[in-house]
Amino acid sequence: MSQTSWQSDDAPDPVELGLIGWLLVFVRGVPLALLVFGGLLVLLSVRLVERPIYGVRRPITPYISQFVCRNAFRLLGISFHSSGELMRERGAVVANHQSWLDIFALNARKRIYFVSKAEVANWPGIGWLAKATGTVFIERNPKKAQEQTRIFEERLKAGHKLLFFPEGTSTDGLRVLQFKTTLFAAFFTNELRDFMYVQPVSVVFHAPKGQPDRFYGWWGDMDFGPHLLKTLGARRQGAVELIYHAPARVSDFENRKALAAHCEEAVRHAHSLARLEK
Repeated sequence: MSQTSWQSDDAPDPVELGLIGWLLVFVRGVPLALLVFGGLLVLLSVRLVERPIYGVRRPITPYISQFVCRNAFRLLGISFHSSGELMRERGAVVANHQSWLDIFALNARKRIYFVSKAEVANWPGIGWLAKATGTVFIERNPKKAQEQTRIFEERLKAGHKLLFFPEGTSTDGLRVLQFKTTLFAAFFTNELRDFMYVQPVSVVFHAPKGQPDRFYGWWGDMDFGPHLLKTLGARRQGAVELIYHAPARVSDFENRKALAAHCEEAVRHAHSLARLEK
């Protein structure tokens, strides 16, 4: 999921559940597992019919992913809010990255396809889900650049909205890191530039009352299992907020650095304001 791990100066908060916490893990975790893996089975079954008919286009299965992600927050008890208009033009979405929960949040509002490093395809559990939901896997190899641009073009022309995390890693959610410009270069090829738009999105997690602001953050060498248990076992839950900004037309920008800087500024500004207004 991340290119290089961001590290905090402070150690992660310890996971302390207690009896009630473990009960909540069971009460929330079992229905969540049934929702996610039951949804996966339904999606794979539908895809058996959808793929031969529609090929790369997916007119049905993204709605299954969206249903699962929306209801995952209901089961967890995390409030979900969003503002701003969804992009209608063909193109990509870029967002800051705080946690594995971002994937559920961004999929809950908009039918999107994530762009991830190739290694994620081999991760147990997460890799299977990523493949089934149409994630685009890329290799950080200059020799593969042309091939990956062709894949982007095919998916974008099929109407897919591709989701990138330009920070390259997840953080504690208290900041937005500088956006890496590498992936923005693909948008400026002759095949994509003229029709491409990029919509920045600010993802803001508000911690449960009485918990540290970085409660939902997942970064560095933190293991997925303990973080999942902490989230499931929280007596009180917080909220996630998505702020969609005006789409940027790629052809209006001189180069990838200018476009990346524009998107980063939009995401950072709204992220800072949302955290102050919580």
